[in-house]
Amino acid sequence: MKEHNEKIPNPKEIEKEIGDFLSKKFGGSVKMVSPLVVPHEITSEKEEKPTRKEKKINFDLKPEELISYLDQYIVKQDDAKAILATKICTHFNRIKSAETSSIDIRDMVGHIKNNILMFGPTGVGKTYIVKLIANKINVPFIKGDATKFSETGYVGGDVEDLVRDLVRETDGDIELAQYGIIYIDEIDKIASSRNIIGADVSRSGVQRALLKPMEETEVDLKVPHDPISMIQEIERFRKTGKRDKRAVNTGNILFIMSGAFGDLARIVKKRIADQEIGFGAKIKNHWDDTDILQQAKAEDLIEFGFESEFVGRLPVRAVFEKLTQEDLFEILKNPSNPVILGKKLDFAAYDIDVKFADDALRVLAEKAFKENTGARGLVSAVERTLLLFEKKLPSCDIKKFPVTVSVIQNPEKSLENMLPLSNRSQLEETFATLACEEKEYIITYLNANKKNLSEKYGLTLTPSRIQVVASYYSSHIMDIEKVINKIKSFYDDIKKIELLFFKNNDINIVLEDNAVDFIIDQFEKNDMNVEDYYEQLTNDFKHGLNLIREKTGKNRFFITKSALFDPETFISKLIKDELSHELLPDSRNPNLENPEP
Repeated sequence: MKEHNEKIPNPKEIEKEIGDFLSKKFGGSVKMVSPLVVPHEITSEKEEKPTRKEKKINFDLKPEELISYLDQYIVKQDDAKAILATKICTHFNRIKSAETSSIDIRDMVGHIKNNILMFGPTGVGKTYIVKLIANKINVPFIKGDATKFSETGYVGGDVEDLVRDLVRETDGDIELAQYGIIYIDEIDKIASSRNIIGADVSRSGVQRALLKPMEETEVDLKVPHDPISMIQEIERFRKTGKRDKRAVNTGNILFIMSGAFGDLARIVKKRIADQEIGFGAKIKNHWDDTDILQQAKAEDLIEFGFESEFVGRLPVRAVFEKLTQEDLFEILKNPSNPVILGKKLDFAAYDIDVKFADDALRVLAEKAFKENTGARGLVSAVERTLLLFEKKLPSCDIKKFPVTVSVIQNPEKSLENMLPLSNRSQLEETFATLACEEKEYIITYLNANKKNLSEKYGLTLTPSRIQVVASYYSSHIMDIEKVINKIKSFYDDIKKIELLFFKNNDINIVLEDNAVDFIIDQFEKNDMNVEDYYEQLTNDFKHGLNLIREKTGKNRFFITKSALFDPETFISKLIKDELSHELLPDSRNPNLENPEP
């Protein structure tokens, strides 16, 4: 029996003994986990104020470069693209400049972030443009819907959850999350109603909950009502023995908000009309809603139902134009538009290739315009029209599907005509015609944007290379940016072939542009890679070029497309030309200045 004065083991020792026993009896399948009570926040009088440790961003885009990128995807909206691209570039370049100069712009008195408010009807590309920008500049991006904030009202928990979502988007990288973009759609839905008596507590509360994050605040990652957050906190404490406060600073997070603002135009128009009547001026009745919203002021937004502090934190405003029927057609024709590319992918899942006729796209644009939902109407118009074919064609042996006007206007009859085997040759002939038209359009598009695209992707778009890009686009389902990037990767691989040939053979070959484009075409059509083509090039040219080098000392050779087609003729002619050149008298030799005839 142990005496009372024997040392009593502490909880850690007991836990260790029990753990050893369980390990011996059950192996590693059973473990002892001690109960843990998380203490109150540990503070120290000597604790220093935490310094802002932030990850440096690699941002070097200029406004015109970002506008050029958006032009590939967004039809119209020139003013909105210019405003968004300029202010977003300025926001991130200011952060980068401040970091390199060790100046924290958030400590400047009167510092105001370029938070943006976007006006525009549904389907004009507000959400799409923000997603494109976030993807291009490679910063974390979160979208929220203002309508769900009313569920928690003035508590504002959902508002801070958006900041936490940024951290989840970066896999827990708090420093990177602090450079993110938070986009809140349908923000006009949290404007206080002007038709009720008294304060609209729910909507005003959401506005107030947004005030601090939009400016600068610390958002604690621990969420009291979230059990996963609490378990993670306990686990960190169990491992480290201390409780670290993990928070996100919103000082560099950019907030972009958008809404349709249906009644705002009426408020602005009334103010303008009252002012113009007061000064004896004529009212401009021909203004549309876009023109009216361009004139919106803070006082109009306050009358609409926003609090003045909320409006003050959205200093940048961009107005989106309503899309016309012609605009909708241009969207469908755009080689990077997701509507047609998405539908091509749908059919490609069944190994069916789809091409669209221009007049068919015009009919689809007309149907979408009648829905009065902007670009959103394009998706429903395309889906509704082609659903019958998407259901039926995968069960047939049809692999080429030309979408013509008759397909759009009379789907049942068109499908009936496609199915008989006797009509297949006509179907394939129509498809081939549409494929040629598509390729010609891409060539026209590339020529029109040649300078801009060449500079942007670092790839000279020669006439032969434009043909290669157009062919690749026609045979693959990609937007133009991805196609050009793919061709650029082929180009870089081919330059590696030149280096590899020099390294292994001590012979400097220079592949001419038309030869490079020919090899790119071979890469795409024959599924070749660098190693395969290097081996072929070595077999075709190594011995002949080595012979010329030994006889003449020449070590640099230009390889053309015709040389790749017929290496033997090229080498024979090269040997003949170079050797005959060696036998000619050197006119620079004074002893041979007047040779004998």
